[in-house]
Amino acid sequence: MRRYVIKRLAQAVGVLWAAYTVSFLVLNWLPGDPVTAMASAGMDSGDVDPTRLAALRHEYGFDKPVLVQYADYLGRAVRGDFGDSVATGRPVTSTLADALPQTLQLTGAALLLAVLLGGGLAVLATHTSRRWLRQVLLSLPPLGVSVPTFWVGLLLVEAFSFRLHWFPAFGNDGLKGLVLPALTPAVPTGAQVAQVLAKSLLTALDQAYVETARAKGAGRWRVHLRHALRNASLPALTVVGLLVGQLIAGSVVVETVFSRDGLGVTAAAVTAQDIPLVQGVVVFGALIFVTTNLVIDLVYPLLDPRIMVASDRRAALA
Repeated sequence: MRRYVIKRLAQAVGVLWAAYTVSFLVLNWLPGDPVTAMASAGMDSGDVDPTRLAALRHEYGFDKPVLVQYADYLGRAVRGDFGDSVATGRPVTSTLADALPQTLQLTGAALLLAVLLGGGLAVLATHTSRRWLRQVLLSLPPLGVSVPTFWVGLLLVEAFSFRLHWFPAFGNDGLKGLVLPALTPAVPTGAQVAQVLAKSLLTALDQAYVETARAKGAGRWRVHLRHALRNASLPALTVVGLLVGQLIAGSVVVETVFSRDGLGVTAAAVTAQDIPLVQGVVVFGALIFVTTNLVIDLVYPLLDPRIMVASDRRAALA
């Protein structure tokens, strides 16, 4: 188990380093100069004092070679220091500390709703003995995946805010203000979970161990939830881990649509080439992604001990 955990931790560190490196290279390849944009502040760039530009470049380290900048920024990032935002002058960590809680709240609620909706739909569709009902339920996930997220948000706002007046359409108004923004990305995400889990459940229900459990007198729900669902949940867990990154990226759009505070307020940082702020957002997003997948990787052996046996065999052969 120790070898398994160490291997997963090493992979997580590698993902964080790759995310930081790629974001640094992409931002440095973009045309334009963030220091000039900051110094001009709406004025013509030709009117900016060259001395001031030189001072700002020196302050932010942009006068150094790219490799030196990369090593300097990476060394500080390892210590949790991402520098100051080029656009606002505030420390990046302070900006993220203000924005991240709202985004994490939205992402966590959306992920929980997606798992509950997708998992419930898959279990119900594969458990019912009515063929027509099963076909109807199994046709819902492809429909949910194909529907654009922004369209789901507009429908929810129109139905539950403007017509029924159950939930607010905009802002961070407590739990009620979280329902519609969380449900918007949860619908397509839950549809993907339902697709994978339903297919895995249908396959698992045809296995010999399920027939054995039925022959021993186990009821339908017991067979479905205790025997089939445990083995069928592994592919769905993998999909959930991958969808976390999609939810984090989508939360920026959702926060903009619903006028919520969060990482959506930093979307303009890419246009302004605010390298420290963008890299801070990328690294923290990658950290959430790898942490979630690390937890899922550690849950795998609990659901299926054969994973540890296979890992030990590969290690012995190596």
